[in-house]
Amino acid sequence: RRSSPRRRGGDSSQGGRTPSSESSDPPTAAAATSEAGRAVIWGTTVNMDEVMHMFTDFLRNYRVPSAGARGSSSGAEDDDELDEPHYMRMLAEIAESQVYNLNVDLKCLFDYEGSRPLYALLVKYPQEVIPLMDLAVHREFERLWPQAAAVMDRRIQVRTFNMKEVTRMRDLNPADICQLVSIRGMVTRTSGIIPDLKVAFFRCLTCGNTEEVIADRGRIDEPAVCARCDARHSFELVHNRCVFADRQHIKLQETPESIPEGETPNTVTLYAFDALVDVARPGDRVEITGIYRATTDRTNPRMRTVRSVYSTYLDVLHVKKTDKARLSAEDPTAPPDSEFAAPFAERAGAVRAEAVRSRMEAIAADPDVYEKLARSLAPSIWEMDDVKKGLLCMLFGGTHKDLGKQGKIRGEINVLLCGDPGTSKSQLLTYVNKIAPRGVYTSGKGSSAVGLTAYVVRDPETRELVLESGALVLSDRGICCIDEFDKMDDITRSILHEAMEQQTVSIAKAGIVASLNARTSVLASANPVESRWNAQRSVVDNLQLPPTLLSRFDLIYLVLDKVDKVSDARLAKHLVALYHPTATLEAAPYAMTELAEYLTYSKTHIHPEISDEAAGMLVSAYVAMRGAGRKGGRNTITATPRQLESLIRLAEARARIRLSSTVDPEDVTEAQRLMSAATQTAATDPITGAIDMGRINTGRTAASVDDVEKLANALRDMLSTRRRGHKMGLAALTRELERQSDVAVDAGVMQDALRMLATERRVRYTEGARQITVLNG
Repeated sequence: RRSSPRRRGGDSSQGGRTPSSESSDPPTAAAATSEAGRAVIWGTTVNMDEVMHMFTDFLRNYRVPSAGARGSSSGAEDDDELDEPHYMRMLAEIAESQVYNLNVDLKCLFDYEGSRPLYALLVKYPQEVIPLMDLAVHREFERLWPQAAAVMDRRIQVRTFNMKEVTRMRDLNPADICQLVSIRGMVTRTSGIIPDLKVAFFRCLTCGNTEEVIADRGRIDEPAVCARCDARHSFELVHNRCVFADRQHIKLQETPESIPEGETPNTVTLYAFDALVDVARPGDRVEITGIYRATTDRTNPRMRTVRSVYSTYLDVLHVKKTDKARLSAEDPTAPPDSEFAAPFAERAGAVRAEAVRSRMEAIAADPDVYEKLARSLAPSIWEMDDVKKGLLCMLFGGTHKDLGKQGKIRGEINVLLCGDPGTSKSQLLTYVNKIAPRGVYTSGKGSSAVGLTAYVVRDPETRELVLESGALVLSDRGICCIDEFDKMDDITRSILHEAMEQQTVSIAKAGIVASLNARTSVLASANPVESRWNAQRSVVDNLQLPPTLLSRFDLIYLVLDKVDKVSDARLAKHLVALYHPTATLEAAPYAMTELAEYLTYSKTHIHPEISDEAAGMLVSAYVAMRGAGRKGGRNTITATPRQLESLIRLAEARARIRLSSTVDPEDVTEAQRLMSAATQTAATDPITGAIDMGRINTGRTAASVDDVEKLANALRDMLSTRRRGHKMGLAALTRELERQSDVAVDAGVMQDALRMLATERRVRYTEGARQITVLNG
């Protein structure tokens, strides 16, 4: 294997090939004036002096041209020091921070007239050019900051990114080998840290002489003869004196939106070294810049013969996770001890925290920021304002609380959209998946239990059993969107109980016992079993979902297709305008990039605490919701402690939308309204019109429970006159009850009453044969 992009030493010819003093190319303006000073690396057109001269000129003179170019290419934000060379300022920051990585934006390198030939050489011969760029940066740093350079433990490493063209993963071919490429994808698996030998330390067993050998293209040549005692083959490797680098294997898979129709996703193996280890995590959508390489594959490690088909991989030079149209899970302006702190600076320039804060506070100062952000979410979907506000609160989320030994309280908000088909439920899921930082979109019928959690595979390199992350684990600190939630089988749905409340996924298989983080919000959509929503039935009966799972959703929205002439006309005009070429649609108040940036800043820096007044309102609201069930002489459950926790999370999310550090009464009021518009609507008893959480928690209202109890009492009185062992059919028993009461008996209530008597050992009820046997009349 060729050497990795990790560079070492001070010799400028360490690009992997021997420099030559001759070249067929004429010297350019950037080359040294002396013909004897020209040195060209053998087998290439890389003139060492020209490369270093062009790159040094770029470092010293490149300036960010304008605010627009600064936002699109260099990545520096709101910097007033436009007269100062951009990369000179970055070197000054390196001298202060002592983080010896220089991110070079290749679009800037191409736009600068003096370095445009260098861009072409870099893409074609990265293994030779990058060490020369390292050397040029190091010399410039020594010239400007000699004291800081004297205490450096290694050279400054140039990390290039933002190429002009991004290659599709399936378009990589042999012509790209040993060239600089850039690909996009989603990380599916990362290995542990593997030591990679860079400098071997040998000691002679005869005389004790020591020698150091630097790895060349991944190979170590052991000294054959000792220079002191002339002993042959007398050296041994001293492991604790060798120099190792960190290495990590990464599997990168094509993102779902980039896969052609009818194709399966391709994967590429990545090798990350040193500072890039553990930067990319499973679930991250990244843009990788690196060197595409090929290595031999031996049929047997003990045999010299190799296969004619080589294995390919990518040596990583830069990892970029920032997507302006997507909420970021990390923020470079976050403190180092924050869970949102970025482990690796991805951009070519410092992010000005003050400039970002002033811009976000300007948006939050708008009194209508809540309404405008809701309208900016999925602007192509007409109205559905309350649903969009609920999804907006889900994106912002509540505050995650760690109580130490007492446990943790989740801050993620789970939302269920259920109702009639054709009401834009899947469109909302698609939009949220696009803006979520680590969003995974899956379908209920196409998901299995191991696909949602984790599955065991054999590592192709070490041949050991390892875990591959599933959808919930890949969505950690993101949002998992599950469409057709009602089509899941019971085994798959049972997996979600732990993930939606404890935020973990426990695995015990193939000798691997682990508890994986699944700190994800679940956004699900479901259709009723009868294709149309039946208002006379509960959510549990309409969706055929277990009540224990439904109670874990903070918001349950009923998206119904109601017939209304005025509303239908407005919806039709909106849909026609989407297809009409000359129609003008109302523009969203904020673009997706602005919305994503605002979300990232709020989740990173705003952690609201509940004020005393808001705490009193929360207690009063919960007591009032509980007290509503005692009206009319009934004792129905209108709220549970889970509804109170949901209310707190919604209030915290509402405070985050305003960039407020405290939860105010207006946030509690809006949280109550959202709960009333969503979950409590789903829990309303259509017969009594009262709110009854039993419709969600048990699938039955208090009124239906009373009906079952009354029918069970009537059955007890009737069967008390029958002898033991008497048998009768269900239809005959129903007709006899109806003759006695002159009221039609509901089949579902009859079934529940017979099950209650069977539990009391009064009857034996065979549901398949629909036959009742009296046990204790």
